[in-house]
Amino acid sequence: QVQLVESGGGLVQAGGSLRLSCAASGRTFSSYTMGWFRQAPGKEREFVAGINWNGGSTYYADSVKGRFTISRDNAKNTDTVYLQMNSLKPEDTAIYYCAANSGTVSTTLYGYRYWGQGTQVTVSS
Repeated sequence: QVQLVESGGGLVQAGGSLRLSCAASGRTFSSYTMGWFRQAPGKEREFVAGINWNGGSTYYADSVKGRFTISRDNAKNTDTVYLQMNSLKPEDTAIYYCAANSGTVSTTLYGYRYWGQGTQVTVSS
C-alpha cells in the first residue's frame, strides 16, 4: 500500500517556477515507478512526467520537455518525488496529481494504481 500527498502548488506569473513535491508512505516506495499527471478544467487528465524506480529513466510529455524536470529521493524517511517546473505558461494551469505504479513507467492513467489528492497550480498571464 502506498499513500501519496502532493504539495507545492500555488499561483505564479507566466515565466515563473514552482517545485511540486509528492511525499510517499509505504515500505516499498523505492521499487515503484512514479508519475505526475495534470487535469485542467473541462479537460481529461493527462500525463506530464514519469520516473522509474531508481531515477535512471525519465519520460516527459512533449508539452513540458525542456521546462519540467522529474526527480526522486528514495532515501529512508524522505521518500519523495519532485516536479521542478520552469518557464511556466498559462496553459500549465491545472490540478497536478502524483501517481505510483509497481510496473514500468506508463504514460496512461490506467498504468497507475495509487493516486494523491492533487495540488492546484495556477499560472497568470
